Amino acid sequence: MKYEDLGVSPIINACGTVTRLGGAAIREEALQAWMQASQRAVAIEELQVAVSSKLAAWTGAEAGLIASGAAAALTLGTAAILAGLDPARMQQLPCTDSFANEILVARDQRSGYDHAVRAAGARLVEVGMNEVVSGAGVRRVEPWEYAPAITDRTAGILYVQTEQARPRLADVMDVAREHGLPVIVDAAGELPPPENIRKFVDSGADLIAWSGGKAIGGPQASGILLGKRDLVGSALLQMLDMDDHPKLWKPPPELLQDESIAGMPRHGIGRAMKVSKETIMALMTSLELFLNEDHGVKEQHAVNLLNTIHQALAAEGISAELQTRQGTMPRLHVSVSVEQDAFDVCQQLRNGDPRIFVGHGRLDDGILEINTVALRENEVPSLIQALVTHLGTC
Repeated sequence: MKYEDLGVSPIINACGTVTRLGGAAIREEALQAWMQASQRAVAIEELQVAVSSKLAAWTGAEAGLIASGAAAALTLGTAAILAGLDPARMQQLPCTDSFANEILVARDQRSGYDHAVRAAGARLVEVGMNEVVSGAGVRRVEPWEYAPAITDRTAGILYVQTEQARPRLADVMDVAREHGLPVIVDAAGELPPPENIRKFVDSGADLIAWSGGKAIGGPQASGILLGKRDLVGSALLQMLDMDDHPKLWKPPPELLQDESIAGMPRHGIGRAMKVSKETIMALMTSLELFLNEDHGVKEQHAVNLLNTIHQALAAEGISAELQTRQGTMPRLHVSVSVEQDAFDVCQQLRNGDPRIFVGHGRLDDGILEINTVALRENEVPSLIQALVTHLGTC
């Protein structure tokens, strides 16, 4: 069956690896791993434990697991921070009124994505101010502002990583260590470069969440949670199918000691976030390739595609500017003339034939963003033709 059989039109994705457009194309090798994994049964707990060992070897983390996305990794990681290895607390989530449930977060790191943290039962407590956004000054959240917000209800700290994130993670880690609090880092989109994985592991962060369906090239509904062994163990127990007999079940010794947990937990809050054996093997295949490939070559290929688009637009009198920054994928900013409305142009591209989606983050500035990560070479001529048609020479 094809998309067209359902009455759905495929699109040209010049926007990037966004979830709403299906993420990046999965690697061919990952598809093969998916098919092979689908043909044989395996104990998922044993598979995740083996994956944890491999992730530890590849990344330097104590442990890791495959989740059904970065958001699921955040929910599972938060659940681990809140419940630890207490099966009664695991069963109680997301009801957390009877124990510490507050997660500190810098005010300017809040976003709709932190619903994944709140879903586990955490109450987010904002710290500091963002005077830059309010036009009241140049100061943002500062490290010292975390400590006054810490109470006996504080369970941990959420840090949302971007290039512009402040305070620096290292400074937040200093505060967290001083007060004995775990830190969970949302690094969903912080790849490439692959070196970022070890960089964040080396930061000492207790848990780190990554997307598997973006730069890594794994299945769209996949993610990675790396971190401390006991927390990853708790997250795993809260995701697994626990429909086993308690006389037969044993805690996985690689992650948990028999005496570290009172008994066999029931189905946890992550049960709805289960990940299949096929997804696990496909993502592990993609991750191994990602960690060992030359990302400079991929970046140069993207630059070449964008230059092709840039030159074709320039020949038609359409202004554009190549945006490059080492370690990140390049983008092309295409300017919309003052006689046109960028939102109208964006909508016309979406409604066209073929339908084309471009980045909309700079539409208020009259700019269409072109990202080639999910763009196929044979789609470039159609993209150029559509941009020329809708922008033209003014």
